[in-house]
Amino acid sequence: MSPRPSAHRTPLAGTRDRLASLGAAAALVTVTALGTVIAPAALGAAPAAATGQSDTADGARVVATQRLDDRTLDLTIDSPAVGGQVKARVILPPGWSSDATRTWPVLQLLHGGHDDYTSWTRETDVEQFLADKEVLTVMPDAGPTGLPTKWWNFGQPGADYETFQNLELMRLLQNDYRAGTARAIAGVSTGGYGAMAMAARHPGAFGAAASYSGVLNTTDLDTARLLGTILVREGLYPDTLWGNLLFNLANWIARNPTDQAGQLRGTHLYVSQGKGGGIFSQDPEGGILEGSLWDQAHTFTRRLTALDIPATTHYYDGGVHGWSNWQAEFKASWPVLAKGLGLAAGPPSGP
Repeated sequence: MSPRPSAHRTPLAGTRDRLASLGAAAALVTVTALGTVIAPAALGAAPAAATGQSDTADGARVVATQRLDDRTLDLTIDSPAVGGQVKARVILPPGWSSDATRTWPVLQLLHGGHDDYTSWTRETDVEQFLADKEVLTVMPDAGPTGLPTKWWNFGQPGADYETFQNLELMRLLQNDYRAGTARAIAGVSTGGYGAMAMAARHPGAFGAAASYSGVLNTTDLDTARLLGTILVREGLYPDTLWGNLLFNLANWIARNPTDQAGQLRGTHLYVSQGKGGGIFSQDPEGGILEGSLWDQAHTFTRRLTALDIPATTHYYDGGVHGWSNWQAEFKASWPVLAKGLGLAAGPPSGP
Protein backbone atom coordinates (compact mmCIF):
# COMPACT_ATOMS: atom_id res chain seq x y z
CA MET A 1 0.00 0.00 0.00
CA SER A 2 2.47 2.54 -1.29
CA PRO A 3 1.97 6.14 -2.39
CA ARG A 4 0.65 6.47 -5.92
CA PRO A 5 3.48 8.07 -7.90
CA SER A 6 1.41 10.66 -9.78
CA ALA A 7 3.17 13.17 -7.56
CA HIS A 8 6.21 11.50 -6.02
CA ARG A 9 6.33 11.63 -2.25
CA THR A 10 8.74 10.39 0.38
CA PRO A 11 7.88 7.04 1.99
CA LEU A 12 7.02 8.77 5.29
CA ALA A 13 4.65 11.24 3.69
CA GLY A 14 3.07 8.46 1.64
CA THR A 15 2.51 6.34 4.72
CA ARG A 16 0.84 9.25 6.51
CA ASP A 17 -1.51 9.74 3.55
CA ARG A 18 -2.28 6.02 3.49
CA LEU A 19 -3.25 5.92 7.13
CA ALA A 20 -5.37 9.05 6.88
CA SER A 21 -7.24 7.52 3.97
CA LEU A 22 -7.71 4.21 5.76
CA GLY A 23 -9.06 5.91 8.86
CA ALA A 24 -11.51 8.01 6.89
CA ALA A 25 -12.96 4.93 5.19
CA ALA A 26 -13.05 2.55 8.17
CA ALA A 27 -16.63 3.22 9.24
CA LEU A 28 -17.99 2.56 5.76
CA VAL A 29 -16.01 -0.64 5.31
CA THR A 30 -17.10 -2.10 8.66
CA VAL A 31 -20.52 -2.34 7.05
CA THR A 32 -19.58 -3.17 3.45
CA ALA A 33 -17.09 -5.93 4.28
CA LEU A 34 -19.97 -8.13 5.43
CA GLY A 35 -23.05 -6.46 3.94
CA THR A 36 -22.41 -5.66 0.75
CA VAL A 37 14.95 -0.72 -23.12
CA ILE A 38 15.96 -3.03 -25.46
CA ALA A 39 19.61 -4.17 -25.25
CA PRO A 40 22.13 -2.32 -27.43
CA ALA A 41 22.68 -3.40 -31.00
CA ALA A 42 25.60 -5.59 -29.97
CA LEU A 43 23.20 -7.78 -28.01
CA GLY A 44 20.88 -8.33 -30.94
CA ALA A 45 18.09 -6.66 -32.87
CA ALA A 46 15.05 -5.28 -31.10
CA PRO A 47 12.23 -7.82 -30.86
CA ALA A 48 8.92 -7.49 -32.64
CA ALA A 49 7.45 -5.80 -29.55
CA ALA A 50 9.49 -2.70 -30.30
CA THR A 51 7.43 -2.16 -33.43
CA GLY A 52 4.15 -2.62 -31.59
CA GLN A 53 3.23 -5.70 -33.67
CA SER A 54 3.69 -8.55 -31.21
CA ASP A 55 0.61 -10.45 -30.11
CA THR A 56 -0.48 -13.82 -28.73
CA ALA A 57 -3.14 -16.35 -29.59
CA ASP A 58 -5.37 -14.93 -26.86
CA GLY A 59 -5.30 -11.49 -28.47
CA ALA A 60 -2.97 -9.71 -26.06
CA ARG A 61 -0.46 -7.55 -27.87
CA VAL A 62 2.27 -5.04 -27.22
CA VAL A 63 1.21 -1.70 -28.68
CA ALA A 64 4.20 0.39 -27.55
CA THR A 65 7.69 -0.08 -26.14
CA GLN A 66 9.63 2.68 -24.41
CA ARG A 67 13.35 2.21 -23.90
CA LEU A 68 14.57 3.63 -20.59
CA ASP A 69 18.18 2.42 -20.78
CA ASP A 70 20.18 -0.51 -22.14
CA ARG A 71 18.44 -3.03 -19.88
CA THR A 72 15.12 -1.46 -18.86
CA LEU A 73 12.01 -0.92 -20.95
CA ASP A 74 8.33 -0.23 -20.47
CA LEU A 75 5.72 -2.19 -22.40
CA THR A 76 2.18 -1.01 -23.09
CA ILE A 77 0.02 -4.07 -23.57
CA ASP A 78 -3.49 -4.26 -24.94
CA SER A 79 -5.01 -6.89 -22.64
CA PRO A 80 -8.31 -8.59 -23.49
CA ALA A 81 -8.38 -9.99 -19.95
CA VAL A 82 -8.24 -6.55 -18.34
CA GLY A 83 -10.24 -4.89 -21.08
CA GLY A 84 -7.74 -2.11 -21.77
CA GLN A 85 -4.09 -1.16 -21.90
CA VAL A 86 -1.78 -2.21 -19.07
CA LYS A 87 1.84 -1.25 -18.41
CA ALA A 88 4.72 -3.52 -17.45
CA ARG A 89 8.37 -2.69 -16.80
CA VAL A 90 11.02 -5.19 -17.88
CA ILE A 91 14.65 -5.50 -16.78
CA LEU A 92 16.70 -7.58 -19.18
CA PRO A 93 19.37 -9.94 -17.85
CA PRO A 94 23.07 -9.35 -18.55
CA GLY A 95 24.02 -10.50 -22.01
CA TRP A 96 20.42 -10.65 -23.20
CA SER A 97 19.99 -11.02 -26.95
CA SER A 98 16.91 -11.49 -29.05
CA ASP A 99 18.97 -13.82 -31.25
CA ALA A 100 20.09 -16.05 -28.38
CA THR A 101 19.24 -19.74 -28.50
CA ARG A 102 18.85 -19.87 -24.72
CA THR A 103 15.99 -18.64 -22.56
CA TRP A 104 16.00 -16.87 -19.19
CA PRO A 105 14.00 -17.62 -16.03
CA VAL A 106 11.45 -14.96 -15.10
CA LEU A 107 11.19 -13.03 -11.83
CA GLN A 108 7.87 -11.26 -11.37
CA LEU A 109 7.82 -8.35 -8.87
CA LEU A 110 4.42 -6.99 -7.77
CA HIS A 111 3.60 -3.53 -6.44
CA GLY A 112 1.31 -2.64 -3.56
CA GLY A 113 -1.88 -0.63 -3.34
CA HIS A 114 -1.97 3.00 -4.45
CA ASP A 115 1.14 2.40 -6.54
CA ASP A 116 2.08 1.04 -9.94
CA TYR A 117 4.57 -0.85 -12.10
CA THR A 118 7.31 1.76 -11.56
CA SER A 119 7.50 1.29 -7.79
CA TRP A 120 10.29 -1.28 -7.60
CA THR A 121 12.72 0.71 -9.73
CA ARG A 122 11.59 4.00 -8.17
CA GLU A 123 11.97 2.92 -4.55
CA THR A 124 14.75 0.30 -4.59
CA ASP A 125 18.08 -0.50 -6.22
CA VAL A 126 16.63 -3.61 -7.85
CA GLU A 127 18.22 -2.78 -11.22
CA GLN A 128 21.69 -2.72 -9.70
CA PHE A 129 21.00 -5.79 -7.56
CA LEU A 130 19.96 -7.82 -10.60
CA ALA A 131 22.75 -6.56 -12.85
CA ASP A 132 24.78 -9.76 -12.42
CA LYS A 133 21.87 -12.19 -12.17
CA GLU A 134 20.73 -14.35 -15.07
CA VAL A 135 17.05 -13.55 -14.77
CA LEU A 136 14.49 -11.66 -16.83
CA THR A 137 12.55 -9.42 -14.44
CA VAL A 138 9.05 -8.08 -15.07
CA MET A 139 7.03 -5.63 -12.95
CA PRO A 140 3.42 -5.59 -14.22
CA ASP A 141 0.72 -3.16 -13.21
CA ALA A 142 -2.27 -4.50 -11.30
CA GLY A 143 -4.38 -1.36 -11.03
CA PRO A 144 -4.53 1.04 -8.09
CA THR A 145 -5.31 -1.67 -5.52
CA GLY A 146 -2.28 -3.75 -6.46
CA LEU A 147 -4.41 -6.91 -6.39
CA PRO A 148 -3.66 -9.17 -9.38
CA THR A 149 -7.03 -10.84 -9.31
CA LYS A 150 -10.19 -11.35 -11.32
CA TRP A 151 -12.77 -8.81 -10.20
CA TRP A 152 -16.22 -10.15 -9.42
CA ASN A 153 -17.91 -6.95 -10.60
CA PHE A 154 -21.39 -8.13 -9.53
CA GLY A 155 -21.14 -11.14 -11.81
CA GLN A 156 -20.56 -9.02 -14.91
CA PRO A 157 -17.34 -9.04 -17.00
CA GLY A 158 -14.62 -7.24 -15.05
CA ALA A 159 -10.89 -6.68 -15.13
CA ASP A 160 -8.91 -9.91 -14.81
CA TYR A 161 -5.37 -8.99 -13.80
CA GLU A 162 -4.69 -12.59 -12.81
CA THR A 163 -5.06 -13.83 -16.38
CA PHE A 164 -3.13 -10.83 -17.67
CA GLN A 165 -0.14 -11.49 -15.42
CA ASN A 166 -0.14 -15.28 -15.46
CA LEU A 167 -0.95 -15.94 -19.12
CA GLU A 168 -1.03 -12.94 -21.46
CA LEU A 169 2.11 -11.22 -20.18
CA MET A 170 4.10 -14.44 -19.92
CA ARG A 171 3.26 -15.44 -23.48
CA LEU A 172 4.39 -12.06 -24.77
CA LEU A 173 7.66 -12.35 -22.85
CA GLN A 174 8.20 -15.82 -24.26
CA ASN A 175 7.46 -14.61 -27.78
CA ASP A 176 9.71 -11.56 -27.74
CA TYR A 177 12.14 -11.60 -24.81
CA ARG A 178 13.35 -15.19 -24.58
CA ALA A 179 11.45 -15.88 -21.35
CA GLY A 180 11.70 -19.47 -20.15
CA THR A 181 9.34 -21.58 -18.11
CA ALA A 182 11.09 -21.24 -14.71
CA ARG A 183 9.38 -18.49 -12.73
CA ALA A 184 9.39 -16.90 -9.28
CA ILE A 185 7.08 -14.23 -7.91
CA ALA A 186 7.40 -11.71 -5.07
CA GLY A 187 5.43 -8.72 -3.90
CA VAL A 188 4.90 -6.07 -1.25
CA SER A 189 1.66 -5.47 0.67
CA THR A 190 -1.24 -6.29 -1.67
CA GLY A 191 1.43 -7.49 -4.08
CA GLY A 192 2.48 -9.93 -1.35
CA TYR A 193 -1.08 -11.20 -1.48
CA GLY A 194 -0.68 -11.50 -5.24
CA ALA A 195 2.53 -13.50 -4.98
CA MET A 196 1.06 -16.13 -2.66
CA ALA A 197 -2.38 -16.18 -4.28
CA MET A 198 -0.98 -16.58 -7.80
CA ALA A 199 1.37 -19.36 -6.72
CA ALA A 200 -1.45 -21.16 -4.89
CA ARG A 201 -4.02 -20.73 -7.64
CA HIS A 202 -1.58 -21.95 -10.31
CA PRO A 203 0.28 -24.85 -8.65
CA GLY A 204 3.61 -25.58 -10.27
CA ALA A 205 3.74 -22.37 -12.28
CA PHE A 206 6.16 -20.70 -9.84
CA GLY A 207 9.23 -22.31 -8.34
CA ALA A 208 9.27 -19.74 -5.54
CA ALA A 209 7.02 -17.09 -4.01
CA ALA A 210 7.85 -14.33 -1.53
CA SER A 211 5.63 -11.97 0.44
CA TYR A 212 6.86 -8.83 2.19
CA SER A 213 4.19 -7.46 4.57
CA GLY A 214 1.59 -9.19 2.47
CA VAL A 215 -2.18 -9.50 2.89
CA LEU A 216 -2.28 -13.27 3.37
CA ASN A 217 -5.54 -14.17 5.13
CA THR A 218 -8.22 -12.24 3.29
CA THR A 219 -11.25 -13.95 4.86
CA ASP A 220 -10.19 -12.72 8.31
CA LEU A 221 -12.72 -10.02 9.19
CA ASP A 222 -10.14 -7.39 10.14
CA THR A 223 -8.17 -8.07 6.96
CA ALA A 224 -11.36 -7.91 4.88
CA ARG A 225 -12.04 -4.49 6.39
CA LEU A 226 -8.53 -3.39 5.47
CA LEU A 227 -9.07 -4.52 1.89
CA GLY A 228 -12.32 -2.59 1.89
CA THR A 229 -10.57 0.61 2.93
CA ILE A 230 -8.09 0.19 0.09
CA LEU A 231 -10.97 -0.07 -2.36
CA VAL A 232 -12.87 2.86 -0.90
CA ARG A 233 -9.74 5.00 -1.05
CA GLU A 234 -9.60 4.33 -4.80
CA GLY A 235 -13.28 5.24 -5.21
CA LEU A 236 -14.35 1.61 -5.63
CA TYR A 237 -17.23 -0.20 -3.95
CA PRO A 238 -15.78 -3.05 -1.84
CA ASP A 239 -18.16 -5.72 -3.10
CA THR A 240 -16.87 -5.28 -6.67
CA LEU A 241 -13.69 -7.15 -5.72
CA TRP A 242 -14.83 -10.68 -4.85
CA GLY A 243 -18.44 -10.03 -3.93
CA ASN A 244 -19.94 -9.96 -0.47
CA LEU A 245 -17.88 -11.74 2.19
CA LEU A 246 -21.01 -13.49 3.49
CA PHE A 247 -22.96 -14.27 0.33
CA ASN A 248 -19.94 -14.84 -1.94
CA LEU A 249 -17.77 -16.60 0.62
CA ALA A 250 -16.80 -19.39 -1.78
CA ASN A 251 -15.19 -16.84 -4.12
CA TRP A 252 -13.30 -15.26 -1.21
CA ILE A 253 -12.07 -18.67 -0.05
CA ALA A 254 -10.93 -19.60 -3.56
CA ARG A 255 -8.74 -16.47 -3.63
CA ASN A 256 -7.45 -16.53 -0.05
CA PRO A 257 -3.79 -17.63 0.32
CA THR A 258 -4.44 -19.12 3.77
CA ASP A 259 -7.37 -21.23 2.57
CA GLN A 260 -5.42 -22.30 -0.53
CA ALA A 261 -2.12 -22.91 1.30
CA GLY A 262 -2.18 -26.61 0.47
CA GLN A 263 -1.64 -25.71 -3.20
CA LEU A 264 1.75 -24.20 -2.32
CA ARG A 265 3.36 -27.58 -1.64
CA GLY A 266 6.57 -27.87 -3.62
CA THR A 267 6.98 -24.08 -3.98
CA HIS A 268 9.91 -22.44 -2.19
CA LEU A 269 8.35 -19.84 0.12
CA TYR A 270 9.55 -16.73 1.94
CA VAL A 271 7.29 -14.71 4.26
CA SER A 272 8.37 -11.59 6.14
CA GLN A 273 6.33 -9.34 8.41
CA GLY A 274 7.15 -6.63 10.91
CA LYS A 275 5.39 -6.20 14.24
CA GLY A 276 5.11 -2.48 13.67
CA GLY A 277 5.04 0.11 16.39
CA GLY A 278 2.83 2.50 18.26
CA ILE A 279 2.42 6.25 18.38
CA PHE A 280 5.91 6.72 19.81
CA SER A 281 7.75 5.01 16.95
CA GLN A 282 9.68 6.99 14.35
CA ASP A 283 6.93 6.48 11.78
CA PRO A 284 3.77 5.83 13.83
CA GLU A 285 1.43 5.60 10.86
CA GLY A 286 3.57 3.12 8.95
CA GLY A 287 4.18 1.16 12.13
CA ILE A 288 0.49 0.87 12.94
CA LEU A 289 -0.34 -0.28 9.42
CA GLU A 290 2.46 -2.85 9.50
CA GLY A 291 1.32 -4.14 12.89
CA SER A 292 -2.24 -4.57 11.65
CA LEU A 293 -1.02 -7.40 9.39
CA TRP A 294 0.99 -9.23 12.06
CA ASP A 295 -1.64 -11.71 13.26
CA GLN A 296 -2.98 -12.69 9.86
CA ALA A 297 0.56 -13.36 8.58
CA HIS A 298 1.07 -15.75 11.48
CA THR A 299 -2.23 -17.44 10.67
CA PHE A 300 -0.95 -18.06 7.16
CA THR A 301 2.40 -19.52 8.22
CA ARG A 302 0.78 -21.62 10.95
CA ARG A 303 -1.43 -23.09 8.26
CA LEU A 304 1.68 -23.95 6.22
CA THR A 305 3.22 -25.62 9.27
CA ALA A 306 0.04 -27.63 9.90
CA LEU A 307 0.21 -28.83 6.30
CA ASP A 308 3.91 -29.68 6.66
CA ILE A 309 4.82 -27.17 3.93
CA PRO A 310 8.22 -25.59 4.63
CA ALA A 311 8.71 -21.84 4.42
CA THR A 312 11.45 -19.39 5.31
CA THR A 313 9.93 -16.80 7.63
CA HIS A 314 11.24 -13.55 9.04
CA TYR A 315 9.09 -11.97 11.74
CA TYR A 316 10.77 -8.93 13.21
CA ASP A 317 10.09 -6.36 15.91
CA GLY A 318 9.23 -2.87 14.77
CA GLY A 319 9.23 -2.15 11.09
CA VAL A 320 7.00 0.03 8.96
CA HIS A 321 4.78 -0.69 6.00
CA GLY A 322 7.15 0.71 3.43
CA TRP A 323 10.18 0.31 1.24
CA SER A 324 12.66 0.95 4.03
CA ASN A 325 11.93 -2.62 5.12
CA TRP A 326 10.89 -4.19 1.83
CA GLN A 327 14.15 -3.58 -0.06
CA ALA A 328 16.13 -5.41 2.63
CA GLU A 329 13.57 -8.22 2.75
CA PHE A 330 13.77 -8.71 -1.01
CA LYS A 331 17.53 -9.14 -0.78
CA ALA A 332 17.21 -11.47 2.19
CA SER A 333 14.74 -13.59 0.21
CA TRP A 334 16.95 -13.83 -2.87
CA PRO A 335 18.38 -17.29 -2.01
CA VAL A 336 14.81 -18.64 -1.85
CA LEU A 337 13.82 -16.96 -5.12
CA ALA A 338 17.03 -18.03 -6.83
CA LYS A 339 16.45 -21.64 -5.82
CA GLY A 340 12.98 -21.52 -7.32
CA LEU A 341 14.44 -20.06 -10.51
CA GLY A 342 17.12 -22.71 -10.77
CA LEU A 343 19.90 -20.18 -10.16
CA ALA A 344 22.83 -20.07 -7.79
CA ALA A 345 22.08 -17.50 -5.08
CA GLY A 346 25.65 -16.18 -4.99
CA PRO A 347 27.21 -14.38 -2.03
CA PRO A 348 24.92 -12.36 0.27
CA SER A 349 24.34 -8.81 -0.90
CA GLY A 350 24.41 -5.74 1.32
CA PRO A 351 21.29 -3.75 2.22
